[in-house]
Amino acid sequence: MNNQPFHLVAHVLCPYVQRSIILLKEKNITYNRTDIDLGNKPEWFKRISPLGKVPVLTINEDRSLFESTVICEYINEVTPNSLHPQDPLEKAYHRSWIEFGSGILNNISGLYNAQNKDEFDAKRLEIKTKFQQIEQEIMGSSYFSGEEFHLIDAVYGPIYRYFDIFDLILDLEIFDALPKVSVWKEALQKRHSIQQAVSIEYPRLLLNFLINRHSYISDLILNSQTILNTEGEVI
Repeated sequence: MNNQPFHLVAHVLCPYVQRSIILLKEKNITYNRTDIDLGNKPEWFKRISPLGKVPVLTINEDRSLFESTVICEYINEVTPNSLHPQDPLEKAYHRSWIEFGSGILNNISGLYNAQNKDEFDAKRLEIKTKFQQIEQEIMGSSYFSGEEFHLIDAVYGPIYRYFDIFDLILDLEIFDALPKVSVWKEALQKRHSIQQAVSIEYPRLLLNFLINRHSYISDLILNSQTILNTEGEVI
């Protein structure tokens, strides 16, 4: 891979960017990174990202790939030691639940954009229901399908990270009575590649982002008076 320099175009908070970074770190791939302001997208970015979204991965300053799933699949295919199961059916099964994870991210967006308690509670229930479904599918004692880390685990790491921040504000009771999901969540929190996929500023930046949504959760944060130091720890 030394003859294929990778350049990742990113945003500091994007969970889809985190997927790509986790995989790059798991594969020990050196890459360059450029963060952009999605509210003021540069012209060069618009040329390489037809959908106007991050991440974008540029290879050899020639081809640019967009959509995190495509990027992760490419990285996995061109490097040794695949992070997918070898069995075709098991691989397809993992890919199905990766797509399910993208749906949870949409639900999380609905949660932090909810304008009132009723909307918020409805979105919270949608998320809890999805994790109840996942509880029935987990086959491993550490990760999704066993003791080995797979691409699907990289996808769910950024999902669980949101709840580390939500827990600073209130108990959503999402993971109550979900022992397999809770163990999986804890294992992913301890994974070095997942920890390193964001900066120490991430908790503070995410809280500021949530406050600026001017939504129900914004009021919860302001009322909780949650304050973080420069290392993202609650003061």
